[in-house]
Amino acid sequence: MKNSFFLAAGVVLGLVCVASNRSTSIARAEDSSLARQAERTPIDAFIALAGEDDAKRLNAISLIREGWHDGDAAMLIEVALFARNQTSRDAMIALLAQATGQPIGTDLRAWYDWVWNREDQPHPNYASFKKEIYLRVDPRFAEYFDTSRATTIRLDEIRWGGVLRDGIPPLNKPETIPGYEAVYLADTDLVFGVEFGGQPRAYPKRILAWHEMVKDVVGGRSINGVYCTLCGSMIVYDTEVAGKHYELGTSGFLYRSNKLMYDHETKSMWSTLAGSPVVGPLVGKGLALTPLHVVTTTWGEWRRRHPGTDVLSLRTGYQRDYGEGVAYAAYFATDELMFT
Repeated sequence: MKNSFFLAAGVVLGLVCVASNRSTSIARAEDSSLARQAERTPIDAFIALAGEDDAKRLNAISLIREGWHDGDAAMLIEVALFARNQTSRDAMIALLAQATGQPIGTDLRAWYDWVWNREDQPHPNYASFKKEIYLRVDPRFAEYFDTSRATTIRLDEIRWGGVLRDGIPPLNKPETIPGYEAVYLADTDLVFGVEFGGQPRAYPKRILAWHEMVKDVVGGRSINGVYCTLCGSMIVYDTEVAGKHYELGTSGFLYRSNKLMYDHETKSMWSTLAGSPVVGPLVGKGLALTPLHVVTTTWGEWRRRHPGTDVLSLRTGYQRDYGEGVAYAAYFATDELMFT
C-alpha cells in the first residue's frame, strides 16, 4: 500500500510538472506572440512592394513572410492594387495564400471579403501606411490618414474610388434657368426636386451624374446635394450644424460603396449615408448634418406640380455630354458591381 501511494503520488507530481511546464510553454508562446505583434513588420516593407526596385521587393516579401500577422493581409491586398506589373501582383497574391493558408486565388475582391469577415486586427501603423500609399496618387490624400486620427469605421474598408480629391468636380452655386427655358429636358427625364423658402428647384440626373455633388443656396438655405452614381439616388443635407457652415467636397474614397465626403477646414471624412464624421478631428463631436426632403420624379411631373420652378442650366463651366443616360452607361448596362 505504501509503495502504491508513493507510486500514485509520483504520477500525480509528474502530471503536475508536465502541466506546469506546458503552462509555462503556453505563457512563453503568448508572450512571444505579443512581442511579435509589438514588433510588426515595418510599413516600409509593404510600401516597397509597389516600388520599382526588384531587390527591395524581394527583401520586403521575405520580411513580411517572416513577421506575418493576419492583420497584414489588408495592407498586402491594398499594395497589390498598385502593383507595377502582373508578375509583382502574382508574387503578392502567392504570399497572401501562403501566409494565410487560404486557397482564394487571384481575385482581390474575394480577398477583401475574407479580410472583412474577420475580426479587425490592423497593423498599429496601418493609417500611416494608407497615408504613404495614397499620397503618391494625390498628395492631398495624406490629410485624411494618420495614426492620431480618430475613426468610427474600419480603415481597411475605405476604398479608393479611382479619382483625385474633387476629381469628379462638384457644382458650386450652379447657374439656373426658368423651367420654361429648359428645352434640353424631355418630360421623361429624371430630376431631383427640392423646395425651400417657397423656391422650387430641379437638379437633372443627367447633369448630377457627372458631378456627384451640388452645393447651392435655395430659398435662403445652404444645401449640399450628394448624388450616388452607383445607385442613382440623391441625399440633400443642410450644411449648417449649430450655426456653423461646413464646406464639403468629394474625398475620392468610398466606404462600403458609399461616397465619403470631406470638410475643407479639418479634412475629416464624413459618411454620406449618415451625414456625420467618421474619420478625423470631428469624430466624437456629436455632429450630424440634417437631411432635407428631396423628390425623385420626372421633369414633366415636377414642372406640372411646380410651374414656377427653375432648373440647372447646361452652362456648368465644364465640358460634358449631359445627354440622358450617357454618364456611367456601361456600368448600368451590366450586372457587374464597380465596388463590392
